[in-house]
Amino acid sequence: MEKTCVIIKPDGVCKKVSGEIISKLYSQGLKLIALKMIVPSRKTMEEFYGVHKDKDFFKPLIDFICSAPLIAMVWEDENAVAKVRSIAGATNPKEASAETLRRIFGTNNRKNAVHASDSAENALKEISILFKSEEIAQYDYSDWEKFN
Repeated sequence: MEKTCVIIKPDGVCKKVSGEIISKLYSQGLKLIALKMIVPSRKTMEEFYGVHKDKDFFKPLIDFICSAPLIAMVWEDENAVAKVRSIAGATNPKEASAETLRRIFGTNNRKNAVHASDSAENALKEISILFKSEEIAQYDYSDWEKFN
């Protein structure tokens, strides 16, 4: 199973759409294995978005991502990265398909509600920045029967 990192960005949290975003990911068959709300440090997010450090939008992105709490999550599924990227939609909400999270909840390229890992390799790196290994749950959905 592949893991991917998803962040509900400050705009998604402050618009009070976190539950709808999580519900959409669940409804597409993904398995949630880690979740936490954090107020990230600049240092953490500079490392997280380090691939963009030489780009013009890096500082404004870090300013935005550190402006309010965010919700960091790890989801698991076959081809989880591609699946979540499809659910999230294009970075620019105006270019995203109608049913995608960014089209529904996004405003612009930065305030687009969610971050979704762009590769399995980057997903593992991002997860390691935001989560300790003991914060990631391993469980089988079939276990739910014991709670009925």
